Amino acid sequence: MLERTRKRHTDTIELCFRGPAAKKEEAAQVLKNLGFVDTSETIPWREAFPEYTDEEIPAVCLQAARRREGLTQKELADLSGIPQAHISQMERGKMAIGVTRAKRLAKALNTGYKVFL
Repeated sequence: MLERTRKRHTDTIELCFRGPAAKKEEAAQVLKNLGFVDTSETIPWREAFPEYTDEEIPAVCLQAARRREGLTQKELADLSGIPQAHISQMERGKMAIGVTRAKRLAKALNTGYKVFL
């Protein structure tokens, strides 16, 4: 039986700055010396997974979030108050999640609800 995992505390932050273009390299070097990493070369996650259509993404995100938390569908059903059969259908893309269900699932899965929409 799967056990619920503990949430990890994050020790990282993401910064965003505006300033003179001439000072960009100097600022980047100072931040690098402090242990920051330049992520400007990253790509959006949807571009990294082009095999998923916009319709499939909420289902994939729901299943991934549930697995990340180490929950079975039944355990998620108990936490969210959504029947297990509905969770199964949502994970297979057979049932729309909707805003109300997304908020209940997000609370149970310790994440933002918009990822399921």
